[in-house]
Amino acid sequence: MSGRKSTAASLLLRQYRELTDPRKCIPSFNIELEDDSNIFVWNVGVMVLNEDSLYHGGYFKAQMRFPEDFPFSPPQFRFTPAIYHPNVYRDGRLCISILHQSGDPMTDEPDAETWSPVQTVESVLISIVSLLEDPNISSPANVDAAVDYRKNPDQYRQRVLMEVERSKQDIPQGFQMPTASGAYLSSNDSVVAEPNATTVGGGKSQQQQQQQQHQNTLQGNSSTHNISENFWYDSDEDDDDAGGLFDEEEGDAEMIEFEDDDDDDDDSIDNDSVMDRKQPIKADDESEDVDDDMGK
Repeated sequence: MSGRKSTAASLLLRQYRELTDPRKCIPSFNIELEDDSNIFVWNVGVMVLNEDSLYHGGYFKAQMRFPEDFPFSPPQFRFTPAIYHPNVYRDGRLCISILHQSGDPMTDEPDAETWSPVQTVESVLISIVSLLEDPNISSPANVDAAVDYRKNPDQYRQRVLMEVERSKQDIPQGFQMPTASGAYLSSNDSVVAEPNATTVGGGKSQQQQQQQQHQNTLQGNSSTHNISENFWYDSDEDDDDAGGLFDEEEGDAEMIEFEDDDDDDDDSIDNDSVMDRKQPIKADDESEDVDDDMGK
């Protein structure tokens, strides 16, 4: 594997793990690898959680293919099968600015809307869901769908609803379709199964398992946070006590040092004077008395 391909594989693996992590993933997408040994091909299930959207309730299969020089070149996105939408070609390819290489002189798209290396897979997927709900009919990929969208809204609506019902056959076994109300849970919310959610295959759904794991993680982080707060709170009190004692000792030291500086006559003490002071005074007096007696 070349150096450029290896770099792209590492980046894609990191983004894949983030998008499939139950604690970080976006509920609008169900992502799997086409082949566990190939990080450059992803199978994506696209879902629209907005209940007011015509595409709500559908599970639209798609595939993303990444180039070996990713992120310097954009990935390819194709619905499999194609869906009836003004910006989707009949072969399922998606026409969206974020997947177009910037600096193309053949298009009038601003560079701010086209692909750049700072874009991520997540930003692409979010843009795709936004485009499903709000088509760009100024540059359609499917002219018939664009005409129906503008001139025959009822006919367009019926066609899309047919696509939604057909797509429900592609829901993976055991996968629970997310809902707008249950897609995101706060740390204080309990994990409760949605009564109107559809689970395929029975048993405990994947989303319920992800939500339970997310709740357990939050509880564990909360306990650790409390312990850390108590630790630093006690440490601060200890530091305050120690600081008070240190200030008193330091003040005493300064006073002693100040008194030493005032005694100019006691700069140094020689060894002889020390020894003299250690001599017993009484012994010296007796020696002098003896000398006086001998003189007499």
